[in-house]
Amino acid sequence: MIQAQGSVARRRVFYIPGYDPFHPRRYRELYRTESAEQARLRGYEIAVSARPGARYGWNAETTMEGTRTHAEVEVLVWSDIVKDSMEAGILATYGQLIRTAAIYIGSGALFRLMRLRIGPVIAALYPVGMLLLQLALALLVARIAGGVVAWGAGLAGLSGLPVTLLAWGLGLAATIPVFRWFRKQDKRFYAYYLMHDYAFSARWLGENPPALEVRMAEFADAVAEALSGDADEVLVVGHSSGAHLAVSVLADLLRQGRVPEDGPVLSFLSLGQVIPMVSFLPKASRLRADLHLLCQSDRISWVDVTAPGDGCAFALCDPVAVSGVRPESGQRGPLILSAAFTQTLLPETWKRLKRRYFRLHFQYLCAFDNLPDSSGAYDYFAVTAGPRTLAHRFAARKPSKSRIDVAASGYTTIAP
Repeated sequence: MIQAQGSVARRRVFYIPGYDPFHPRRYRELYRTESAEQARLRGYEIAVSARPGARYGWNAETTMEGTRTHAEVEVLVWSDIVKDSMEAGILATYGQLIRTAAIYIGSGALFRLMRLRIGPVIAALYPVGMLLLQLALALLVARIAGGVVAWGAGLAGLSGLPVTLLAWGLGLAATIPVFRWFRKQDKRFYAYYLMHDYAFSARWLGENPPALEVRMAEFADAVAEALSGDADEVLVVGHSSGAHLAVSVLADLLRQGRVPEDGPVLSFLSLGQVIPMVSFLPKASRLRADLHLLCQSDRISWVDVTAPGDGCAFALCDPVAVSGVRPESGQRGPLILSAAFTQTLLPETWKRLKRRYFRLHFQYLCAFDNLPDSSGAYDYFAVTAGPRTLAHRFAARKPSKSRIDVAASGYTTIAP
């Protein structure tokens, strides 16, 4: 259980997205529309407005539980790094497929991950299967086109090696529009997008690429600046792949002594995390060390929210414990909670969303239409803009009984 730490009149919120190439305005608009819906459903007031001077942020004013609260929200952007990593062409993407599969299978990480949750592993295998299916269809088109050429040559009385080479050449040429069509339609299939996502971490075997380390240092500076201000709480939110970036950013602040004792309360909310996809890799010793440090700190309140209905997350998996880096003296966090989509969404809403796997992965950032009256229910907008700290809001909550906290990684070394 987390120790309650008080009320909030002013809050700074830093949101770290997952592997997402889109402009951060997407998150502002999502927050604006979904917060209005959640306020309507739960009977509080929230107003979202532009934040002067902030390139990627907004303000949120709430009247909730009889208290008025001001929140300044900022998106910590790394979408440009994501875009750069997605520049690989069609042939290079198939090279990523081979390399990424070899790393996860060869290291044993894939099979260990399957023991935790099959859902995110299936999500990881999906782009492999879809890209191989596209390859098979392209080769089928090649065979048909080549066969037509050979048939036409036979009718003309032509034969021999030149005809065979021509048939093969035209057949292979016919695959180009097939591959290009699938690439153009990837907003429907997500095969290239997801392949680039998994290849991003696998390429460095769990290490962060240099450009990302530089950006994470900038994130740390932004959070440190807020910790020297007049906010009552500084809240870092990491969603999906952004959760493991947040872990490392916060661990760096602790190591550097940049979390002042007399400063704002520092809180961390991880949502839909996929930390084991990285921490189980051979060279992820930096991330494992960060998990080891963060879970022991009494300077940070950490709550991890996932849901079994989210097939893209390692639902209810304690990222510290399953990564095999739980301290012998025990750990203070994270508090593992379930968003329990089947209970917090109305039956008709769940029926509409349950097959929309990528939409469900963002449900943590959206309105829930069947939340219990309990003030400790997971409400993203109450957490980010309400009158209580993260620790206070969930002080009465106990860890999910279904949490998974057994060490499963084959690699447990931590960076010195």
